[in-house]
Amino acid sequence: MNRNKKKFWLVIPCIVAAMGLFVWFFQWLWNALLPDILGVKTINYWQSLGLLLLSKILFGGFSGAKDKLKRHNNFGSDQNMNESWKQKFETQFCASEEEREKFREMWKQRFESKFCKPEQRKSEENKA
Repeated sequence: MNRNKKKFWLVIPCIVAAMGLFVWFFQWLWNALLPDILGVKTINYWQSLGLLLLSKILFGGFSGAKDKLKRHNNFGSDQNMNESWKQKFETQFCASEEEREKFREMWKQRFESKFCKPEQRKSEENKA
């Protein structure tokens, strides 16, 4: 039991040191790159810590592992998800030959209108 307490008190300073090193690295990276690229001011240690905390709040949140697990399992089991994708695939691609041909033509027209030049379309129409 005494040994575990020593490990616990050793882990806390290591975590704090790792976080401090990460903040320092973020500050160094910011000051090395962004002033030259974007023309922003350099930042100090506390500003870099504030930016990291702000980005964590805005983009990452502070949810625990249980919340992440709940979000991951919102759709049910993997088998249910596989079944729904299988049904979507079958209804879209395993239809009759006529429906598949309509689908191909629709996508061919969309592709040609967005990516082909007018000269290419005319030459392709002349070939057909």
